[in-house]
Amino acid sequence: MVVLAAALWTVQAVGAQLECVDAARVGARAAARGEPLDQVRELVRSATRSDAQVEVSRGPERTHVKVAVDVRPAGGAAFPAIRVSASASAATEN
Repeated sequence: MVVLAAALWTVQAVGAQLECVDAARVGARAAARGEPLDQVRELVRSATRSDAQVEVSRGPERTHVKVAVDVRPAGGAAFPAIRVSASASAATEN
């Protein structure tokens, strides 16, 4: 039973990681186009989880987005969360 629970938790963490990758890419493209950063953060959260931590930095050359979420096992509040994250960057459009 413990092995099954650990395997399911791992699958859940991998799924969250893939969501973070996709959300970071979407956010980097939107931010590089010049969309307001508050809207970019909301766009990223809508592509992953509402409690995601989103960092956006727009420079003259590159725009970077980092997304992180904490993954807890279903029904296992006693276990520590696993933090998964992803980042993406895009050339800033002028």
